[in-house]
Amino acid sequence: MSPISRRTLVLGGLAAAGAGALPAAAQSSVITATAAVPYPFQLGVASGEPDAGSVVLWTRLAPSPLNSDGHGGMANADVAVDWQVSTTDTFSTLVASGTVTATYGAAHSVHVVAAGLSPDADYFYRFRAQGHISPVGRTRTAPAVGTNGRDLVMAFTSCAHYEEGYYTVYRRMAEENPGLILFLGDYIYEYGATSGRPRLHAGASEIVSLADYRRRYAQYKSDPDLQAAHAAAPWLVVPDDHEVENNYANMVRADSTPSLTTAQWTARRTAAYQAYYENMPLRPAQANSGNSIPLYRRLRWGSLATFHMLDTRQYRNDQACGDGWKVCSDADLATRSLPGNAQETWLLDGLNQHYGTWDILGQQVFFARRFDSAGAASMDSWDGYRASRARIQQGWVNRGTRNPVVLTGDVHRAWASDLKADYSNPNSAVIGSELVTSSVSSSGDGDGSTTIPNLSTNPWLRFYQNRRGYVRTTISPTQLRADFRAVGKVTEHGAAVTTAKSFVIQEGRPGLQAV
Repeated sequence: MSPISRRTLVLGGLAAAGAGALPAAAQSSVITATAAVPYPFQLGVASGEPDAGSVVLWTRLAPSPLNSDGHGGMANADVAVDWQVSTTDTFSTLVASGTVTATYGAAHSVHVVAAGLSPDADYFYRFRAQGHISPVGRTRTAPAVGTNGRDLVMAFTSCAHYEEGYYTVYRRMAEENPGLILFLGDYIYEYGATSGRPRLHAGASEIVSLADYRRRYAQYKSDPDLQAAHAAAPWLVVPDDHEVENNYANMVRADSTPSLTTAQWTARRTAAYQAYYENMPLRPAQANSGNSIPLYRRLRWGSLATFHMLDTRQYRNDQACGDGWKVCSDADLATRSLPGNAQETWLLDGLNQHYGTWDILGQQVFFARRFDSAGAASMDSWDGYRASRARIQQGWVNRGTRNPVVLTGDVHRAWASDLKADYSNPNSAVIGSELVTSSVSSSGDGDGSTTIPNLSTNPWLRFYQNRRGYVRTTISPTQLRADFRAVGKVTEHGAAVTTAKSFVIQEGRPGLQAV
């Protein structure tokens, strides 16, 4: 793909941008374009959920993103938004176009499913509204079923606490020109502003209402490095806990701060998921319904890979033994599940289909066993749901899944692990691999340590680093290469990125091989 074109043209630049090809429906906008209307594309553009013939295009109109009502400075009226897709960033020839209505009720967000596209192809897209043209985004489609397509360069990351650092990691990801980006949770944080940090949240208190969540997304999305990452490639996203509230489990809160009645907590979860859908490039099938949102789903990347995107927060049993790091026998109870029984069945059914060479599980919390020397483990991770993990691992063994790879976020550190058939026996078979990304900015700069914690009790752990970053994977029919990319600082702008460690996983040979 060619480098990103980030032209941002306002009224008057329309002709220069080839806008003569924009649809005639633009003339019938609900609101008439005028030069006095402020620029509404302050939150950038995004794409996501590609399949072999379509992709979702997203934007949200917000000329004043931090307005406290959550509507970003938009009036209480619907707005017509034109969209275009082209094979070139000059938009000289269009392959798809149309007009969609951005409604006040949806915070003037739009989710366009651009269809009729060719498989395994690169495209550019943009929007027009109120006489302004958006930045140009780049996207691509998946290969057709039955074909591998090009080798896929994919990057994944998680945990982007706005206050704890700048978004250099997003910028470096964009510069990789990836074909796909996965985001594995904690896109926003719900906390109020905390003094003394590199940046401050808008609002002194923890967010609770729909207006709060909408403004928080708008603040995060105003960041130019985040916008660059969204404009560089289609995204697949799943939330974790902070998109709602820290360490919540299904309908159970982790604490009582802030104090909420049951009805207020339900309303908060409803608001959080509505704002999540409004601000992510998700298909309309993933729109929230009340206080839940249907987010576990599969994406087929031709015959090369299948992405099984999991939701490990909405359906889980409450954390055992009161959460935290514990020695806890209840974590072994067979009745406990992290994804919930229905999602476990759905996942195992998908792994049984053998759709692609690589079965990739995109999910939120640490998967491999990770005990400390006293036998304590994180009850918020799969170690708090050990029977559930065993059912999934044994399930993929029983189904002959050749190349399972688990991708994980949440812990703000980079890790790599071999997955064992029996963690009580270090000599048991390696049956898969886990790659854990560090964060975008959460936990600040880090100390750079590469000493693997508790290695003696967890000999399947292969790598650790305490810096912020992402994982770049290059996926081919014969191997998956993983490069752990890290930046030295996030408390200052513009740090360089380096590769801390690389591994390959050979097709049909489970386990990590150091490069």
